[in-house]
Amino acid sequence: MALALLAAGLAGCGGGGGAGGARPKPVSAAPAPRSTIVVVPQVMAPAGLEGVIGTTAPALLRRFGSPRIDLAEGDARKLQFSDGTCVLDIFLYPVSAGAEPTATHIEARLRAGGAPVDMGACIRAFGHK
Repeated sequence: MALALLAAGLAGCGGGGGAGGARPKPVSAAPAPRSTIVVVPQVMAPAGLEGVIGTTAPALLRRFGSPRIDLAEGDARKLQFSDGTCVLDIFLYPVSAGAEPTATHIEARLRAGGAPVDMGACIRAFGHK
């Protein structure tokens, strides 16, 4: 009896996605509203990163071109740029309530193998576009 109930329950789990199935909602491209509650991120300050740290996304896009990855979650955003040699991840967070997110953290690595590289050298490898 228990086996029959289990089989009947599992039969309803078969993914059909037929005509009666719910369709996923399209993802909105509209920016998320800015929060009034902000946890102030720790901002990197190593030498050689002054031209990136503190910069807004539009300025970074003008400098580095189209990102390979552009992820947003709440007020935070990650832009990933890649050239023939290195991958540059730039993390943007608002530094005060309602502020536009700016670059606060950078990570750089080799494109092949993923070994860490000098962030300043990776930034310079992109040149100024």
